[in-house]
Amino acid sequence: MMEEDLSTNNKKGVISQAWTRLSQWYQGVVDKTVPWRITRWLSSIILVCLFLARVLVTQGWYIVTYALGIYHLNLFIAFLTPKIDPAMDFDADENGPELPTRANEEFRPFIRRLPEFKFWYSVSKSTLIALGCTFFECFNIPVFWPILVMYFITLFCITMKRQIKHMIKYRYLPFTHGKPKYQGHEDTGKVIGSPK
Repeated sequence: MMEEDLSTNNKKGVISQAWTRLSQWYQGVVDKTVPWRITRWLSSIILVCLFLARVLVTQGWYIVTYALGIYHLNLFIAFLTPKIDPAMDFDADENGPELPTRANEEFRPFIRRLPEFKFWYSVSKSTLIALGCTFFECFNIPVFWPILVMYFITLFCITMKRQIKHMIKYRYLPFTHGKPKYQGHEDTGKVIGSPK
């Protein structure tokens, strides 16, 4: 009896150790992709195009496509939204809270609710899951797809209108075009204080 328990525990230990090693290897691969922003997004765009091509060729899985579109829209809104919502700032003056716009105001950097890397990771993972769903007939629910398209376009317009109004009201822009460049003294190549 004790030998069976020991062999069961050893099997569980081997499986758990293999799973831990696999997850560490996977996390290492994901971590190595962090500096490759353009390559990551191009691969995600190709993945979405493969998914759309599969849906168009097979003429099905419109519910899966609609659910994926709604999920991507929610991720995009979280990507555009600041982590600390100025609308919820209770220390506001009569004009409401806003991000600093002048040099003499307190510096508060724009921090996203959903960072870029997590946004990319979630888009890629959800697209792979949706692509996997297209191989199972149980997810191919017959619907009249033009209604889903019109509903998604309406939802997208309403949501983006609300987000743009929020950005205008609290004066923030979620996109940056690079780091600020500071001008310093030019290096003339002269060594100061060297013996003659």
